[in-house]
Amino acid sequence: MSSKKLKMGMIGGGPGSFIGAVHRISAAMDGLIELSAGAFSSNPEKSAETGRELFLPPDRVYASYDELFEKEKQLSEEERIDFVAIVTPNHVHFDPSVKALKSGFHVVLDKPMTLTYDEAKELDKVIKESGLMFCLTHTYTGYPMVKEARRMIENGDLGEIRKIYVEYPQGWLWTDVENTDYKQAKWRTDPKQSGIANCMGDIGTHAFNLAEYVSGLKLKQLCADLNIVVKGRTLDDDGAVLLRFDNGATGVLMASQIATGSENNIKIRVFGEKAGLEWEQDLANTLTLRHPDAPAQIYRTGGDKPYLSPAAMENTRTPGGHPEGYLEAFANLYRNFARCLYAKRNGESPKREWEDFPSATDGLRGMAFVEHVVKSSKSDQKWTNFEL
Repeated sequence: MSSKKLKMGMIGGGPGSFIGAVHRISAAMDGLIELSAGAFSSNPEKSAETGRELFLPPDRVYASYDELFEKEKQLSEEERIDFVAIVTPNHVHFDPSVKALKSGFHVVLDKPMTLTYDEAKELDKVIKESGLMFCLTHTYTGYPMVKEARRMIENGDLGEIRKIYVEYPQGWLWTDVENTDYKQAKWRTDPKQSGIANCMGDIGTHAFNLAEYVSGLKLKQLCADLNIVVKGRTLDDDGAVLLRFDNGATGVLMASQIATGSENNIKIRVFGEKAGLEWEQDLANTLTLRHPDAPAQIYRTGGDKPYLSPAAMENTRTPGGHPEGYLEAFANLYRNFARCLYAKRNGESPKREWEDFPSATDGLRGMAFVEHVVKSSKSDQKWTNFEL
């Protein structure tokens, strides 16, 4: 592996950005990546302020992402950034991603992929043409026990999959907090910045991605019912979707941001002909496997658990009993991305476990999911074929 750290640029993540800090912490966790440049806000003064807080050289803090790409390209290969992390609201995903790729920089992009499905299709095309690497940060696939669940199903431990329940309850939009100074609520409830869906675009896509990732199945049809509970909103803050998968299995997806008092306990249950399993973020170190004729089996994260699969072990950081949470799961995406980028540079083949991070295909499917969910919810013909 190269002795040179990967240099990361960041677009967005300025004052008041929760997700920008998450990306920076996660990228730095394994010592493979360093933040070297940024255009942290559309406001040049705020971008400069964030650059100072992060102790970046003033000449590597830019007033716009256009300036960042133009000036970074002019630097030597040793100095310039290797990739860019884009952590802006949804409506500022497409343009900087395209410009980064066309400037020769790899991309890590916060989900969802774009503002619209048409943008996602165009971005997917640009990614393929560029030959560069792209990672979409669907965080929950980074948890060791989520990867263990996927491997169990791949190995046939559950038999033919019959039923999938996935839910993501949040309560932070239980009232009209967007009419206060709450920046995160303001842009997420604004169609111009969030897109055609709020709840389903923000957390419903996470639940959908988790269902397909863990089960290995692909969605074939859906039937959706979206709700606007808090008066005055124009986008959904609650919803449920019936699912039909390509092997005949069925499922239910629930996502809500008005589940008063709830935090972020995304949860999945998968039932097969032999056994069932369940995982939830509040107990992220634990995966439960249930058989009809035996006691439940409890699998636990830990570097000292030889019964875990290589996929889980590659993404486990601590000995048993030490909680691994959201930041570690996020960091696993960055670490796998970095390892693959190092391998690509060295002309080597990355390990299978390293290639396990969300791709442009996941992003494209997520945007198609949003499109079809909104279409189904508005239609009297509720069942909608899922097509790319």
